[in-house]
Amino acid sequence: MPGLPSLNIIVAVAEGRRLYAALEAGMAAAALGRPVRIFLQGEAAALLRDPVSFSGDEARRAAGQPDLAWLVEEAIAMEVDLFVCQSGMALVGIAATELVPHVRAAGLVSFLAEVGADDRLIVY
Repeated sequence: MPGLPSLNIIVAVAEGRRLYAALEAGMAAAALGRPVRIFLQGEAAALLRDPVSFSGDEARRAAGQPDLAWLVEEAIAMEVDLFVCQSGMALVGIAATELVPHVRAAGLVSFLAEVGADDRLIVY
């Protein structure tokens, strides 16, 4: 399905469940052939510090669902582009070398500059 509008997602709050939901939506869109980009703003940048985990992982595994780290790995394998806010990294005190591989640092302006007129933008 060439030419589909891209899905652009901003995770604006540092909550693992929001990133989990954003990854699920992004992976579903990628499975349908849409280009997907996810940007973690502010303190949410810390969610992609390696190794990835969040407080809901145990309950999800007990329910037979994947944990957050698995979703991140799978999203990367599906070519979902993951970005973290440079200012957010400074705010939470992490360096680019501490991020999950394939995650890129970016600014909000540069992220939004790539959103086309027909593209979709969702904020979690």
